[in-house]
Amino acid sequence: MITGDKKFGPGHERYELQRSVVDELAVVYWGRGALWPKVPKGQWDVVTVQDPFWRGLFAWRVARRLGAKLSVQVHTDLGVYGWFKRMLAAFVLRKADSVRVVSNKIKQQVEQMGVHANISVLPVYVDIQKFNSVVPCAHASKNMLWFGRFEEEKDPLCAIAVYKEVLKNIPDTKLIMLGRGSLESRLRAEAGECKNVEFPGWQDPIVYLPIADIVLSTSKHESWGASIVEALAAGVPVVAPDVGIAREAGAMVVPRAELAKAVIEALHSNARGVLALPLLNKDEWTRAWVETLQ
Repeated sequence: MITGDKKFGPGHERYELQRSVVDELAVVYWGRGALWPKVPKGQWDVVTVQDPFWRGLFAWRVARRLGAKLSVQVHTDLGVYGWFKRMLAAFVLRKADSVRVVSNKIKQQVEQMGVHANISVLPVYVDIQKFNSVVPCAHASKNMLWFGRFEEEKDPLCAIAVYKEVLKNIPDTKLIMLGRGSLESRLRAEAGECKNVEFPGWQDPIVYLPIADIVLSTSKHESWGASIVEALAAGVPVVAPDVGIAREAGAMVVPRAELAKAVIEALHSNARGVLALPLLNKDEWTRAWVETLQ
């Protein structure tokens, strides 16, 4: 497996899942600081790579040299990239023996590139039982929850703007923003005099989901959207733009300009969230993952 995640290896949950169903799983990191990594010697049946861009091109070269099949994983919305990266992705994907995508939306994008390999849809593994077990707790105010990295691609500043619009209609609403990142000081400044905005730092969202009335997603783009799935699995409704898995998962998908209106409507309705996306348990997921390599 060729990855850009330095943490992916023994002890990583997904690594352990995948390692449990193959004879051997070797991980090669190809990212920052690794110009041309060394590939382990041996007889390899499949080279799988975690994106279809430059890393995918490297994986294609490795697979050719080893005489192995090439399996390309696509975890990202291909529509957000410029023409060059889309052309690069199309080249790599057309060379693949199998392709795994994490949503039907991405499958359609891959098909439109003229890819003839078998394309499997297998979402990211989530321990869904953990979130299904969340029990709502009584609370006085209406609580908006946002969680993620305080970075441009997640657009947390949009959450503050949405919150200020919601306050005009539901004055006792509280906004809880879980996360860390380079935009934190700007977020705090933008929150200004709003007394009911909390920044608890990065916390496990499962601690806050029992008191959340709505989860707001403001991402400009999402590779998948674990936060959306986790919230819906916990029964908390999600308002989001059309990013990642939002539409397929059952979020209330609206244009970015209408996020505040949708949040207000959701808070007034007191509706619960419902996860529309069927997710596999651990054993089912690992069996399906092996099948994506064929």
